[in-house]
Amino acid sequence: MKQLTILLAAPLVIAAAPVPTADTSTAQAVSEVQRALDDPATGQKMTATATAQALSDALLDLPVGEVEAALNGRMASPADKHVTVRDLARRDDPNFEANLRRQVAESGPAIRRGMKSLSAALPALIRSFHDAGAAIERATANLPDPSYPRR
Repeated sequence: MKQLTILLAAPLVIAAAPVPTADTSTAQAVSEVQRALDDPATGQKMTATATAQALSDALLDLPVGEVEAALNGRMASPADKHVTVRDLARRDDPNFEANLRRQVAESGPAIRRGMKSLSAALPALIRSFHDAGAAIERATANLPDPSYPRR
């Protein structure tokens, strides 16, 4: 249940960050996202019970029956096409909805701590992504061009 709560809280943290425009530099974009994550008003908006419930409801209503059928190695039935995350969660816990609503209502401080941690880690994350991209470019730089004629 704790993992599901974390999964449901992730959209709150992501939604708190502004989308940088195409003409902003990486440093400016990181600064904007950090500013939003550090702003107590943003944390307050994201952890408001109505917002948190709406986001968790949207996630719970995602259809996953076809994916579940594929993972089980079978074709999806018409009924599978209507199975949602909520349906899967109810299978294991008949009180799932009540427990989730309680946990979402109590999750505000944890979400705000997560936002602060993400803000602190953001520069290192961006550097890591940049370094990984550069490493991939170096590794693929000498790959043969697929359009080059074969001998």
